[in-house]
Amino acid sequence: MCGIAGIFHLETPKPVDPARVEAMCDAIAHRGPDGHGIWTAPGVGLGHRRLSIIDLAGSPQPMAASDGRAMLVFNGEIYNFQELRQELKSAGATFRTDGDSEVILAAWQRWGPDCVTRLHGMFAFAIYDLDARTLFLARDRLGVKPLYLAPLSDGSLAFGSELKALLAHPLLRREVDPLAVEDFLTWGYVPDHRAFLKGVTKLPAGHSLLLRHGAPLPKPNQWWDVSFAERRKGKEADLEAELLHLLRQAVASRMVSDVPLGAFLSGGVDSSSVVALMAEASGQPVRTCSIGFDVAALDESDYAAKVARQYQTDHASRLVSPDDFDAIDVLAGMFDEPFADASALPTWRVCQLARESVTVALSGDGADEALAGYRRHVFQHGEDRVRRLLPQALRGPLFGTLGAYYPKADWAPRPLRAKTTLLSLAGDSAEGYARALACASPESRDLLYSDAFRRLRGDYRAEQPLQDLMRSAPARSGLDRAQYADLKVWLPGDILTKVDRTSMAVSLEAREPLLDHRLIEFAASLPESMRVRRGQGKWLMKHTMGRYLPDDILYRPKQGFVTPIAQWFRGPLAQTARDIANSATLARTGWFDTRRLSTLVEDHVAGRADNSRTLWQLLMLDKAFAENGIG
Repeated sequence: MCGIAGIFHLETPKPVDPARVEAMCDAIAHRGPDGHGIWTAPGVGLGHRRLSIIDLAGSPQPMAASDGRAMLVFNGEIYNFQELRQELKSAGATFRTDGDSEVILAAWQRWGPDCVTRLHGMFAFAIYDLDARTLFLARDRLGVKPLYLAPLSDGSLAFGSELKALLAHPLLRREVDPLAVEDFLTWGYVPDHRAFLKGVTKLPAGHSLLLRHGAPLPKPNQWWDVSFAERRKGKEADLEAELLHLLRQAVASRMVSDVPLGAFLSGGVDSSSVVALMAEASGQPVRTCSIGFDVAALDESDYAAKVARQYQTDHASRLVSPDDFDAIDVLAGMFDEPFADASALPTWRVCQLARESVTVALSGDGADEALAGYRRHVFQHGEDRVRRLLPQALRGPLFGTLGAYYPKADWAPRPLRAKTTLLSLAGDSAEGYARALACASPESRDLLYSDAFRRLRGDYRAEQPLQDLMRSAPARSGLDRAQYADLKVWLPGDILTKVDRTSMAVSLEAREPLLDHRLIEFAASLPESMRVRRGQGKWLMKHTMGRYLPDDILYRPKQGFVTPIAQWFRGPLAQTARDIANSATLARTGWFDTRRLSTLVEDHVAGRADNSRTLWQLLMLDKAFAENGIG
């Protein structure tokens, strides 16, 4: 796990100033405190910050191929590098190191751009081929590792692991894309099809880019996708056995490390499953860590402790106060772009705890997206049954009218908060899921915007790309399409961004065994009844792990990390909320109705409504302007 940065001249191969590449790398030094390097040649410069995990002393970067004809900078881990190494040696390749970086170089020299299909792991890398004078950029299948790109005014393309690296280049424009604001206020993050600053893009997950001097910037090439179009046949016992084999394989492959390794343990199904399988594969006690909260309703540490006792792990736990609002500025600085998933705060805290004893930690991320583990998947599955029974001509007017008049009952018990469900049923499956997933509905966003911003936004709505993606997905059902959208949009944009930035902020490598692509492809082929059954999501995984974990771990309601932002904005952050409404930075944009912002704040502080998510988003947006030197 590391940080990479570089510059490539698309037009003429002008000299690259090594100091510029070094400044870009220095901006992401937290990603790699163990070493750094810069390499330049006419028209290209590559930089690297290293966090040593494999072959601690023998794999410095930028790394040259054994024949000196290619140079690599690489962020990530290749879990099948030992098998590939043997295959490549049999074909005549020679190696000077014992790590995975040199294997990527040899794979490139043998298979060219198709080398990515042979790599199992998480990665973002750049290879400059000195003979072909090309730069090859690639990102892993699910988007575990990030890669930002920006064409610059001098004809070059800058790239880096974080936006921070690009911001260190003096030619980068610092102009916010207003459509990114629409995206952010809808989802709570800026999805991978856009970036916060105009001109900046993100290489999509499962895509690569081959650049040549003297040629225009091409479109990214998609080299991997997941299909929900086929259904696996077989007895339940056979599917269970296959799932268990894939889970064991994924966990074991991610336990290879030359530095101390452990796991996050929340006490939920996914992290508990990873720890159980790690204990099965290890001859030593697994190191685990968890955090608890001093508010009983938010605390899951007892469940984590139960799993730790069952598997006799070397367990570390720390009680933290959810009233950790003093860290908001530091948290906002980790992301560069506005990022409003409030669970980033406790995720950062558990990363800090893990880093005290390990350098690598396995997480449980990915199973919910792959195996339909969210409540919204269960709802989507049920709502599609209603859609099949009632034609759109009847559903639209009926549920649309009911939803329009049903009150937004934030104070009511969850089953009585029917407004979103009614409005979802009024539309097709894609429209309904987009509404269920959104932090803010189109109607509530329009109330926030000024007339000037509505003109800037034009006809664009943030839901459109997600709906288009769902409608064109290789899928059979609404549940398939919802999961496909989660894997393509929610997972890389929110979950993996959160884990990457909070772990890298403390120089910790996080590995996600439940995102092994073979496991993802298998899960996508499962019949719906193996994913959702009797109101339970992730059914086959829970059934499979029944031999490892007790029912109160497997079947209790999903909770996740919670940050009490609603209480914050009515208590210690009430003045901060009022400051949002009067923010000079937000006011200067001219994008918001300031009177509406004031009403939003006062309704929340007085307890008349729960506007905490929107207030948190506006706070993170305000801080993102400050982080990028804008406004």
